[in-house]
Amino acid sequence: MTSRTPRDSRLRLVPRQPVAAARRAVTTRAKRPAPRPPEGTPPPAELARQARAVLAGAARLARWADSVGAGAAGGSLRAGLDGALPKAAAERAAEALGLTPQQVRTDWDRARLAGLVELHDGLARPGWRLRAWDRDDTAVLRGWVALFDAWSLARPAPAAAGPAIVAEVVEALPQLLSLLHLSAGPVRLPVLLDMLDQRVAELRTERCEVPYGQDPAAPGSADDAAVAADDAAGASLAELLDWSLDALRTVGALVPADGARETAPDVCEAQLTPLGNWSVWVKLEQICVAAQSPAGNIEQSGEAMLRGCARLTPGPARAEYRAWLAARSVGSAVEELLTVARGEDALLRGLAFEALRAVGAPAEAAVRAAADEPGLRPYALLWLVEHEGGDPETAPDVLTREESTWLWVDTAAAVADHGETQLLVRHLDSAVQGSVPRLLEEVRAVGHPRTVQVLVALAAAHPDPALAKAVRRAAFQVHTGGV
Repeated sequence: MTSRTPRDSRLRLVPRQPVAAARRAVTTRAKRPAPRPPEGTPPPAELARQARAVLAGAARLARWADSVGAGAAGGSLRAGLDGALPKAAAERAAEALGLTPQQVRTDWDRARLAGLVELHDGLARPGWRLRAWDRDDTAVLRGWVALFDAWSLARPAPAAAGPAIVAEVVEALPQLLSLLHLSAGPVRLPVLLDMLDQRVAELRTERCEVPYGQDPAAPGSADDAAVAADDAAGASLAELLDWSLDALRTVGALVPADGARETAPDVCEAQLTPLGNWSVWVKLEQICVAAQSPAGNIEQSGEAMLRGCARLTPGPARAEYRAWLAARSVGSAVEELLTVARGEDALLRGLAFEALRAVGAPAEAAVRAAADEPGLRPYALLWLVEHEGGDPETAPDVLTREESTWLWVDTAAAVADHGETQLLVRHLDSAVQGSVPRLLEEVRAVGHPRTVQVLVALAAAHPDPALAKAVRRAAFQVHTGGV
């Protein structure tokens, strides 16, 4: 098998690291000056304003769902098995917000993909980005980037298109987006179609390469030929290009099309919006928004203190934790840290338990109680093992396979939200599974509320086209409730 074949893609097994080591991977960044965005790029505040405008309907619906859930008997609005709003709830939202049920469903999908709404055992809860929506431009931009990364889920692909050619087009789109970015202006559709045709041909050539010593008449060849025949009989590349551009317009990455598209398609053009141009530049430069300075942590709340310590190395961070704890009673400090850990930001969850390590024995009873909460259980069990003198390198052995997988997804969510893209790719090495298919199967089954966003981010970041395609397919299956 070649490395492009996801069926046998192996994960390099490494010693499973505790949360502290995963945290160091998240917060360790290259020491280099941040590159400046291209001339004409709007400032972050303006980009955030545009992102809020794109996601205004999604944020409004997420707030409605939060208000309805707060008054519901179960404490939250319950979504359907596939994550969609049930018909009755969609109709209630449409009536309350003055929308059509279809608009409500579209906004609901956007809210889920952008992290404004998260599902916990089928119950819809506001994501941490919703709480920070009006005050944190970085959270807004990250929410929009999450939607942009999931553009292929924003609109259904043409019904006649086979899954293989759709995956090839999705895989080829970054090259087209790079062309649009580097052109710094509109690009005619025939040019994009020609590049798409070339890129898809390259992908097919790469997929058909036969390694030295392998039989070219291997059993997989007939299957590949059948897939190619199905795709040839379906939608054309021109139709799929239209679908891709429409989906990118839907998420706010492309300028809306003008009327010439219907009358003179050959002269039609595509152009990135300021948001799309900035996002492609960020991906090309592989940077992320810098965290705020940790100055003044002692006087801050537990959440603000942890955010301020996020970029510190473990030693200085422990000093900050101890100083913050010394200014408070142990009981109130432990409860405040556990409250932060129960939030939606996975990085803060890991940091909260690192701060609890600085508390030591006085936190043991509260941590043991927290082990009964599914979302905190892996962190609490690791804390207890280390507190009782266990080896940090073997501490993860106390976790079940399901708990380890849940922790892997949660840590991946922290990396996706706060780390650089290459760190997310590197995070694959810490999975307990032996191959990518097994990892994807268990990730789908574990039911973490951030599964779709993590898989979409991993697919967008991974350099292996075949592996990225498999991960993207898994994200689509989780998003649609498939198997």
